[in-house]
Amino acid sequence: MSGEKKFIQEGSRRVLLRDFLIAQAQRAGYGGLDIQRTPMGTRITLICERPGIIIGRRGEFIKQLTTTLAADFGVDNPQIEVLEEKKPNLNAQLMSEKLASTLERGWHFRRAGHSTVRRIMESGARGCQVVLSGKLTGERHRTERFKSGMIKYCGQASLYDMDRGFTQAKLKPGVIGVTVWIMHPDARMPDEIRVHPATGAIAPAVPPPAPALPPVEADEEAPENAA
Repeated sequence: MSGEKKFIQEGSRRVLLRDFLIAQAQRAGYGGLDIQRTPMGTRITLICERPGIIIGRRGEFIKQLTTTLAADFGVDNPQIEVLEEKKPNLNAQLMSEKLASTLERGWHFRRAGHSTVRRIMESGARGCQVVLSGKLTGERHRTERFKSGMIKYCGQASLYDMDRGFTQAKLKPGVIGVTVWIMHPDARMPDEIRVHPATGAIAPAVPPPAPALPPVEADEEAPENAA
């Protein structure tokens, strides 16, 4: 098998594996997925709002999921770890899933978008943006944006301080793309300077010593006047 064909097959297998895991975690509130190859096997980390649904009673569902990954997808020694999302309103993927579910239940897109942005900002985010694209009101495709706070699209702040989530809402007119951007509450911009208060007593300022004056030479003794 050539290197190109092997590369394509490996990429296709990872995409199918990711889609399968996302579909299995939908009921538990899917919030993120990380797949890493380790010397001991393949470590899969699932972030969910309700991890008990993925684990199942006495761990039966997660054992069945591990067996399926090894048999159907050829994953080498899969090790699944399920983490609970402590702050679901600050998880962009989880909020995009909830917004898509809201649209599928019949909410108007403006009401759903503004409600999602307000909910995220009330949880402490520095910025939030919701983008809905598709057939929102008619046959023509359109894009609507709902934004609040600070959003960065490039640079270091975009890579490390922004969380992005994408989901598709399947409606009768068509599919609507739901994209959510969230800036972390503890994000710090490069131009922001924090001045910490001084600790301890501050010594009083001591004026510099006055410069020493040059010594004054004694006047020569005047000669006595002649009589």
